[in-house]
Amino acid sequence: MEPRVLVADDDADTLTLVSNAIEGLGYTVIRADDGNEMLQMLAEGNYQLIITDVAMPWMTGLQVAHSARTAGVSSPVIVMTASRIRHEDVALLGDNAVLLHKPFSLSRLRDVVRRLLTSDRECCRSGTRP
Repeated sequence: MEPRVLVADDDADTLTLVSNAIEGLGYTVIRADDGNEMLQMLAEGNYQLIITDVAMPWMTGLQVAHSARTAGVSSPVIVMTASRIRHEDVALLGDNAVLLHKPFSLSRLRDVVRRLLTSDRECCRSGTRP
């Protein structure tokens, strides 16, 4: 079964661009356009990767990611932002969280996605985390 990726961004163009890039890698993408929808999707499904913008209506991507971690979701997270953000805020999500500053290249995004999903699958097979 191919990995399921949750992509959340309130900007429709960015959501489409990122989603299409991930689908091009052969992964199933589920889209959310605000923090509340993202939180609901996380409660309803299992995702091997979460990609979220920081600045979204209702709840920021970081708030949702922190809530997911508190609820036991250990999926890797890619945090996208055009704003200044403290690396410490992303580091609180754990070793499998990556910060991407906008604008970023789609090749950079694809590389990070491949690395996180490959690393996560290897951990699951061996029963250990990096």
